[in-house]
Amino acid sequence: MIESSSIREKNDVEAVPVGDYSGAVKKTDPLEIKLVRKLDYRIMPMLWAMYFMNYLDRNAIANARLNGLEDDLHLEGTQYNTCISIFFAGYLLMQILSNMLMSSGKIRPSWYMCTCMAAWAIISALTALVQDDKRLVVVRFFLGIAEAPFYPGALYLLSVFYTRKEIATRISILYSGNIFATTFAGLIAAATFETLNGAHGIKGWRWLFIIEGVVTLGVAAIGIILLPDTPLTTSWLTPEERQLAHDRIQRDTVGGEESKGSRAGLMQAIKDPRLYLLCFMQNMHLSACSFNNFSPTVVGRLGFSSTITLVLTCPPYLLSSFFGYLVGWTSGRYNERTWHITFSMGAALVGFVISCATLNFGARYLACFLFASGAYAVNSVILGWAVSLSIVNVVANASYIYTAYLYPKNDGPRYLIAMSSNCAFAFLTIASA
Repeated sequence: MIESSSIREKNDVEAVPVGDYSGAVKKTDPLEIKLVRKLDYRIMPMLWAMYFMNYLDRNAIANARLNGLEDDLHLEGTQYNTCISIFFAGYLLMQILSNMLMSSGKIRPSWYMCTCMAAWAIISALTALVQDDKRLVVVRFFLGIAEAPFYPGALYLLSVFYTRKEIATRISILYSGNIFATTFAGLIAAATFETLNGAHGIKGWRWLFIIEGVVTLGVAAIGIILLPDTPLTTSWLTPEERQLAHDRIQRDTVGGEESKGSRAGLMQAIKDPRLYLLCFMQNMHLSACSFNNFSPTVVGRLGFSSTITLVLTCPPYLLSSFFGYLVGWTSGRYNERTWHITFSMGAALVGFVISCATLNFGARYLACFLFASGAYAVNSVILGWAVSLSIVNVVANASYIYTAYLYPKNDGPRYLIAMSSNCAFAFLTIASA
């Protein structure tokens, strides 16, 4: 299912009979309603917590930069940007392999995802030991490899348990873990720097990596216990619920046919020209979201202390998490995507234009709300458009390799190159939709 290239269109669901378990029409069977609620309570909180830690660990370096990471490791020029970029080089390499492993059906998704999570927890904590740019680049590369399996694994797990009509809302809920991590990362970092900086002779940014790594390891241990693998092997479902969960996904499979395997699915996907447009669209969207790795720096260059800067990064992302859920929910409810993408990315485009045009703090802070809410909101909408999630995800994440270099330190505080590029990325996302 994950490698199918079918593009979801409104007409695909109009002929589904009432009572079908596909979820393409309003549910009328109380057993199915109860089942989906049970799946939500059991699967979504665990995946959300894992994704929260995924982004918290990944972006700790952005906050560590405000506590002297560059000075302590003697980073100069674009060395910091390289440390951001190299993460995604490892990330993409491992995602390709992970998609093949997941589709093969030879591994248990729960064990695989949680083992990789434990690995990234240890690697993240080891960042506290690095002493120069070379070691930091190596750690970041392997952190990307360890973190890569989670997101495609989570999408695969959702596709196994949820129908096409249901999955957009669940992806938006899952994606809010990313946004909430970005929201509270600054507050967590500020508290760490204020209370532990210099404790036992260890700088605050090093403590940040240690603490987040330990917490991530604990979440991974819990995930091994709670996460399911397939509907028919889920221990916390009754036999009847297992069969119902299995049957409704089978009915929802494109054309009602059994999967022909990952290789056949891949060949089917690459023959569909719309897939390439979706890849381009998501690549442009994630390119527009590149501000995520540099937002503390962008705000900090306006002249605030590190503590105030970290606190100021919180509200825009907090609002964006609720707006993103609203957009994902209404898109799924009305089975509409083009205008949801257009209006959301339009708001982001306005925010990027404001950032290009002025250094006024009030205006630029308002712009943060606009581009954070608008850009983050469309992720679940785009990914909900196609079942070929693995291909789209790999191609799209390549954007983070080159966008890291759009934010050179000497271009602050306006960061005109980055913000004008983001304007173009937002426009092309809208045009693609």
